[in-house]
Amino acid sequence: MKHRADFHRDEKSRGPAKDVTFIVTVALKPGCEEEFFGLLTPVLDAMRHEPTFINAVLHQDPEDPSRFMLYETWADLDDVVQVQMHRTYRKPFWDRLPDLLREPRRIETWTPMRRDFTFFASW
Repeated sequence: MKHRADFHRDEKSRGPAKDVTFIVTVALKPGCEEEFFGLLTPVLDAMRHEPTFINAVLHQDPEDPSRFMLYETWADLDDVVQVQMHRTYRKPFWDRLPDLLREPRRIETWTPMRRDFTFFASW
């Protein structure tokens, strides 16, 4: 069964001007990758069911396997700040993350302007 975010959204009801994309870059201490995945996976799995969630993609740096970039888009910045960041399913991840980092994470906020996706994913 496809999730709501898998289908083209009605831009009249939720226009791109309100959507927000976060690009989070995380550099882990070497050897912490497995624990990071173990903590992040339940967060990503739960986010998928949130009503304002649009998409998320986790990337790994091919030259540094302990460096990751998370790209996630949400339909409402206020909801992310006031509701999503405080979900209980995030707590184990937030509590443990500082000990896994080799440097402070970098968070950028972007406004989506255009979307081009295919429904086929090779991974």
